Amino acid sequence: MALFLDSTLLEILACPACHSSVSVDREAQELVCNSAQCSRAYPIRDNIPIMLIDQARDTRLRPNPA
Repeated sequence: MALFLDSTLLEILACPACHSSVSVDREAQELVCNSAQCSRAYPIRDNIPIMLIDQARDTRLRPNPA
């Protein structure tokens, strides 16, 4: 499934945990926090970013589930 996220939306989105900017990982369908200290990855479902801390995956602790 192709991701369609508005570029303006991506410019204003920030990690809810640390308020750093986020980047799109299109292959994993996630928004990834750009802070090395935080490194949370937020899922994108049906082209909607799920920006909830309890739904985030800590990329430093475990690999992306297949």
